[in-house]
Amino acid sequence: MKWVVIGASVLAIGIGQANAQPPPGYAPIPPPRYEAVPPPPGSRMVWEPGHWQWDGRQYVWIGGHYIERHQRPMRWVEGRWVWRGGHWVWVPAHWG
Repeated sequence: MKWVVIGASVLAIGIGQANAQPPPGYAPIPPPRYEAVPPPPGSRMVWEPGHWQWDGRQYVWIGGHYIERHQRPMRWVEGRWVWRGGHWVWVPAHWG
């Protein structure tokens, strides 16, 4: 995990594969792609890393980009498969 300190806020940005493996019958989650992080366009901007997202047939790379910093510290949560209501559901990557 990589820690990024921005002002008084601390954000944990997870770099790597999602912890949960995909259910049987689905392709493994690919390793993350390297992304060069450009300088931020403003002091309130933080880097949201790229991540793999399931589109119903395959994993698609969603490139990283800058977003406005949250008011409170948030943690980046990689996309992952979870068992809900008797079947597997893909939960996309998000700030949590």
